[in-house]
Amino acid sequence: MGSVNIKDIARMCGVGVSTVSRALNDHPDINQATKEKIMRCIEENNYIPNNSARNLKRQEAKVIAILVKGLSNMFLISMTKLLEAEINKRGYSVALERIKFEEDEVDIALELVKEKRLKGIIFLGGDFEHRVDKLKELDVPFVLSTAGSKPDPINKENYSSVSVDDIHEAYRMTDYLCKKGHKRVAMLSAKSDDKSVGYWRLEGYKQALKDNGIKFDKDLVIYMRPDIEDYSMKNGYVVTKEFLEKGVDCSAIFAISDTLAIGCTRAILESGRSVPGDIAVAGFDGVEASEFYYPSITTISQPAEEMATATAKILFDIIKGKGGHQHLIFEAELIERESTNGK
Repeated sequence: MGSVNIKDIARMCGVGVSTVSRALNDHPDINQATKEKIMRCIEENNYIPNNSARNLKRQEAKVIAILVKGLSNMFLISMTKLLEAEINKRGYSVALERIKFEEDEVDIALELVKEKRLKGIIFLGGDFEHRVDKLKELDVPFVLSTAGSKPDPINKENYSSVSVDDIHEAYRMTDYLCKKGHKRVAMLSAKSDDKSVGYWRLEGYKQALKDNGIKFDKDLVIYMRPDIEDYSMKNGYVVTKEFLEKGVDCSAIFAISDTLAIGCTRAILESGRSVPGDIAVAGFDGVEASEFYYPSITTISQPAEEMATATAKILFDIIKGKGGHQHLIFEAELIERESTNGK
């Protein structure tokens, strides 16, 4: 095959970039069999790290890395396409890296910076509330886009971000469901240990229940399964099916993403119930599939195009030395559709 890079080696060996790096650097914290497999793959593919020709090529390259955390999240997929267009428009190419939820995107970013001379990085999704110190190690401009964090971030002078206010928007959807007369609103949330958007959207849900005089019931929180791909339709389908089999009383389910909401709706319909007649369903993101699914899904629609444009502008302004760090919070839109309205 042609020229390969460290990501290619990692993919061929079924390991992370950081594991390949440990093998190359003879790090003690690596399984010997894994190391031998990696070194054999490196030899077979003539991978030569850090040779002068490749270093020169890296220095000349105009590459922006996009690190996406959420392999099945349709909203992040659409954001990626929009960002690629913005980056290409400026004469730069894109290095796309998909990050698994158990992986640390900052560690991978640090490895990518070593592997190729990036001009900038965009982090899509993930959680950075407790990794600000590690982000300081990155010596290239970067922006956190649609990442889960507090509306008023800690150490905000150290990085830039583009997002919606997840607490406020989840509050708005939950309040909408309560105002429609729902007293038993379930929340299809992220995994129980999530500290990103799932955590903040759950906080908004709790606050809206309280303000509507409804006591929070932990039995109405449906957590994603850790053994199924995060934010996938399958995860939403499986956990909703399990929830319905428990017989917990609820009249509405608010899912923290549209992909989960679509899977959730399928499980409800398969159980012989109707949507919204027996159980109303709402999502979050505003992805195209939510509009064309039947019944169409009521959702909090994030302004993807505006957010992508702003993310790219902030990054390139930093690259050109034009401005300091910014934290932009966009207003989303509650779009009422058949899954809650029945029309």
